[in-house]
Amino acid sequence: MAFPTESFTSATKRQAMRRVHIIGGKNHGKTTLIGELVTELRDRGMRVGTIKHTHHHHELDSPGKDSYRHREAGAQVVGILSRSLNAVFWKNEEQAEPPSQADDRYASFEPAFAECDLVLVEGNTLTTAPKLEVWRAALETPSITERIDGVHAVITDDPLQSRVATHPRADVKGIADLILQILP
Repeated sequence: MAFPTESFTSATKRQAMRRVHIIGGKNHGKTTLIGELVTELRDRGMRVGTIKHTHHHHELDSPGKDSYRHREAGAQVVGILSRSLNAVFWKNEEQAEPPSQADDRYASFEPAFAECDLVLVEGNTLTTAPKLEVWRAALETPSITERIDGVHAVITDDPLQSRVATHPRADVKGIADLILQILP
């Protein structure tokens, strides 16, 4: 089920979500880098959204809470409004995500991110959107850049032989510039 777009936007047609994916192995520093990039890009006056992509099963709503019980009872969409945060949950058909549909699921998020200048997505190597890989030699895992397409650079402070350019991890301003260059 796609999320109902009228909830977040006016009737005017908005441009598709402009997103860049920050990919890499577990504990290579994706989350930390995204936090630093959000701060850098926000300081430049940009409105930045983020999405965490995972292939693991996560229960996003707390079992036993009212919203969880509403969803379990069969509600198509469940919203939570509080003083400080809002959330909307809708069921996604549990199935393996074929590479040909890796980008399709982001369309349901577009209404919520319509006011963002760009969206940084943590994860999802199957997408056709531009990607940057975060890599650390100390973890002794191979770079995934050699196995997938669409990676524009590897973000690392370690020496690495790669078919794509490398960019210093410590240079957050430069990484932000790179994102703005590759942004669709």
